[in-house]
Amino acid sequence: MYRFLFVVNDFGFFLSHRLPIALTLRDAGFDVHIAASNEIDTEAALRDYGLAYHFWPVTRSGKNPFTEIALIWKLVRIFRQIKPNIVHLITTKPVLYGGIAARLTGIDATVAAITGLGFLFSGNGAVRRVLRFLVSRLYRAALTQSALCVIFQNDDDAKIVSHLARLKPENIRLIRGAGVDLSTYPFRPLPSIDKPPIVILAARLLKPKGVPQFVAAARKLREQGSEARFVLVGLPDEKNPESVTKDFIAANVRDGTIEHWGQRSDMPEVLRQSSLVVLPSYYREGVPKVLLEAAAVGRAVITTNAPGCRDAIIPDVTGLLVPPRDVEALAGAMKQLLNDRARLQAMGKAGRELAEREFDVHRVVDKHLDIYQKLLTEKE
Repeated sequence: MYRFLFVVNDFGFFLSHRLPIALTLRDAGFDVHIAASNEIDTEAALRDYGLAYHFWPVTRSGKNPFTEIALIWKLVRIFRQIKPNIVHLITTKPVLYGGIAARLTGIDATVAAITGLGFLFSGNGAVRRVLRFLVSRLYRAALTQSALCVIFQNDDDAKIVSHLARLKPENIRLIRGAGVDLSTYPFRPLPSIDKPPIVILAARLLKPKGVPQFVAAARKLREQGSEARFVLVGLPDEKNPESVTKDFIAANVRDGTIEHWGQRSDMPEVLRQSSLVVLPSYYREGVPKVLLEAAAVGRAVITTNAPGCRDAIIPDVTGLLVPPRDVEALAGAMKQLLNDRARLQAMGKAGRELAEREFDVHRVVDKHLDIYQKLLTEKE
């Protein structure tokens, strides 16, 4: 029996983005393990899945070098205990630390999923330049296995990391996002014209996700007499220095600019209630899952002309692109679509067709299975 190990920074992210792959592997006879931090009840989550869990106390914001080195050695111990045939490393720290641990333990068959380059590649301050230099060296050290596939979600990230890590073309694969279950996210007609339209931004409530710009654009449209409801879905990330504050959200809820629906586990229902989905992110996204879900449900999207975000839509067909951090352009795009219900409907229909063609989770799972089979064959 093949043993398979996912390494990811957050167990909740694993459940929302990689569980279908793990369950398919389980059903194919793999012994499937997950190493991750556990901010949720992992035992309850895994009880019915037949997957093994290993605690790995990684945090996105940790910067103490001794703590970070200890995380690598913790992975080394997990790898030696499990002796996986393949490791699948997901997001930046698991890719960097897990790649080094794989080298130290002699695990050659490695899949590294780059799901976006994050805040390090979103600005040019002195601290970020130093960190980018260090991360580039870590990428070079981590991605050297003989049986290696590095999965990117967009071409921009592929070009940057391929240069930093000196990757060979045969080790690179492009898969646009984690996919979406089209049966869980069925097409839904727009809500009744008799009700005020709802515009949703669903994300971790970070400044680089465009939350301040969304709120400012909502305020501008409200001042112009718009009856639309502007809704934030998600929570601030108190461990992230780029998070918006609870006070910021509360103040804008009090004055009627926005509504805050908090963290929701029923995103198909949330999207059904919406008329338009907005993600004005200037964060280095992979391909944001909420944009795939919006397309599946049949909702037009407004997002930024930035890596990852622009890869989730067909401009002027399934949605609109606006420049990052441009409140005027964002407000204008929202006003344009909210005043044109026929265009919202046409974009939503085109979005569903795009989701069926490109984003179906079953297609994404099949692409991963092809990668695993190729690596196992190379190992033999």
